[in-house]
Amino acid sequence: MNDTPHETGLDVIIEGDAHACLAQLAAESVHCIVTSPPYYRQRDYSTPIQIGNEDAPEEYIHRLVSVFSECLRVLRADGTLWLNLGDKYMNGELLGMPWRVAFALKELGWILRSDIIWHKPNAVPSSVKNRPTTDHEYLFLFVKSQDYYYDIDAIREPHVTFSPDSKMRGGRNHFGKVNGTPEKGKNAGSSNLHDGRWDQAFHPKGRNRRTVWGIPLSKFRDTHFAVFPEKLVELCIQAGCPDGGVVLDPFIGSGTTALVAQRLGRRFVGIDSNPVYCQMARERLAQPSLFMGD
Repeated sequence: MNDTPHETGLDVIIEGDAHACLAQLAAESVHCIVTSPPYYRQRDYSTPIQIGNEDAPEEYIHRLVSVFSECLRVLRADGTLWLNLGDKYMNGELLGMPWRVAFALKELGWILRSDIIWHKPNAVPSSVKNRPTTDHEYLFLFVKSQDYYYDIDAIREPHVTFSPDSKMRGGRNHFGKVNGTPEKGKNAGSSNLHDGRWDQAFHPKGRNRRTVWGIPLSKFRDTHFAVFPEKLVELCIQAGCPDGGVVLDPFIGSGTTALVAQRLGRRFVGIDSNPVYCQMARERLAQPSLFMGD
């Protein structure tokens, strides 16, 4: 791997247009991309080159495709892309923007490996009366080849089957008992389970993480809006980037991805079109204690 993907090196926040800045990075020079692009028609970032305020959804998608075509080039063959996107209502209709972007990236050559629901338990209340209140967003896991880095153990979650939260009939009473396999007949082909060693089917570090992640929104004192939650970024980097690897965020905003990468012992490259956010990110990296996580 090229150890200096940008002319200014690693652990940098670069101000400029995402596509143009990415073009300066060496091919296959980053291990992992974790990013949350500006959502369509949600906020004005006050720069003439910003993405998100396009007149039509198709134009917004086209610009994101252009950026992620460069991301595809700079990502290593075994790398991962973790893409967070929220949706948008216009004229009383949900646009389906996350999936429209996801399908466009598939056409570009990205391989979609998983769609993850980011559930926000502290989502902002809504006054709508003719539909449910939205309390989730999508996080997509994309790769560029079938042979990619993924550390399943790094993000395992606690087992539920024999815990007080178990929904299984009999709950803990099955544990360690001969013929104690729940749902009679379900595991009839496994003598291990029916010999009372049901516990051996469970990984000691926990179960494989599911596709619904409950993570509260986070606030940073220098912004007037919710920022990328540290925990969400942490899970992506732990699973998708090896120790010492390089994490890229082409829409770095206030710097959360870089901050988490730094804390987890990874290198980073961040890009943003807004000079105020770039400076904010640099200040946060210089003073990590300023971060107000979940």
